Amino acid sequence: MSLLQVKNLVVEFPSRHGTLRALDDISFDIAPGEILGVVGESGAGKSLTGAAIIGLLEPPGRIAGGQILLEGQRIDQLDAQAMRHIRGRRIGAIFQDPLTSLNPLYTIGRQLTETIRAHLPVSEQEARSRAITLLKDTGIPAPEQRLDHYPHQFSGGMRQRVVIALALAAEPKLIVADEPTTALDVSIQAQIIALLKNVCRQHGAAVMLITHDMGVIAETCDRVAVMYAGRLAEIGPVHQVINHPAHPYTEGLMAAIPDITQDREYLNQIDGAMPRLNAIPTGCAFNPRCPKVMDRCRSGRPDLTEAGASRAACWLHQEAVA
Repeated sequence: MSLLQVKNLVVEFPSRHGTLRALDDISFDIAPGEILGVVGESGAGKSLTGAAIIGLLEPPGRIAGGQILLEGQRIDQLDAQAMRHIRGRRIGAIFQDPLTSLNPLYTIGRQLTETIRAHLPVSEQEARSRAITLLKDTGIPAPEQRLDHYPHQFSGGMRQRVVIALALAAEPKLIVADEPTTALDVSIQAQIIALLKNVCRQHGAAVMLITHDMGVIAETCDRVAVMYAGRLAEIGPVHQVINHPAHPYTEGLMAAIPDITQDREYLNQIDGAMPRLNAIPTGCAFNPRCPKVMDRCRSGRPDLTEAGASRAACWLHQEAVA
């Protein structure tokens, strides 16, 4: 059974000029212990999907359709108080900038123990002991001493480790990690990714990893979902999507990655830009930028269809199935 199920999710933002649809009919699931990567250009709707799942949509954004189920329980209609109990206890969150996730006025130990005690029935001493174990598990040296330090006394990479420890504090079943390595240098990125994988395997947590870095996706994920203009373009096993992309947009993303085995003067690029929410074209949203565009792409929107081992929202595969 799936740990998380997102069914036909629609997120809208009312504005003076009408309602803007930011997520349009998104469906996917994540199995227990699985790492699902969500990738796409800026503005594709990746972070918005994560925010909708953890109940942190910025007003006036609202879920206007579909369902989000965690272990079979619907969570998209819960009030703020009920969602607060789920967030932290059953869903952990890791954000892009560790500085905004930590309170600069409190020690790391206080923030960890308060989080643990808010969700688990343990004493102060047990919470402190668990906090030390979490810091140790996330690779922070001398955790007994570092527990009494403040966030400004940690480097960027160490702060992100603390944020991961906080996300794991109440042993959640699902972790939503939104660009967890973007603010870090490359050598630290690799350590954080390895840490995330190991800790999640040990704790049996599933992860939704939001990023625009295909290298991180290839290194970390079991499956990958490619988003474009608030819709799913392709979803499938990570090696299938990377090595045999089924959607022209995914092909473009893969072709844009530098290849050290080839001597090229210029990198490939996808011409044009992601459409604004008030100017999403009819039919397939990618059609103005697509090198394989057909007349049908401009009028009808394709559904996700079987395309080898993955599924792609592209008329090329609809034609093959038909």
